[in-house]
Amino acid sequence: MSQNYPNPFNPATTINYQLAKSGQTTLIVYDILGRQVMSLVNEKQEIGKHDVQFDGTKLASGIYFYRLQSGSFVNVKKMLFLK
Repeated sequence: MSQNYPNPFNPATTINYQLAKSGQTTLIVYDILGRQVMSLVNEKQEIGKHDVQFDGTKLASGIYFYRLQSGSFVNVKKMLFLK
């Protein structure tokens, strides 16, 4: 999983990732307190590169985390939203 770009962002950013195996994939955004803000992906995806747009228009400025899980692979990255 790559770092989102641009970072910091306003109001939208792109998250890129590549899957080595096809399978059930989730990509979820959390706030600094660990509360789920938005589910961006929750489906079976195929091997290869994927990109997802995240729009933070309705969110407050701050630090957010995005968590990718596909099979046994889990990765978390941090992003900064500035209004």
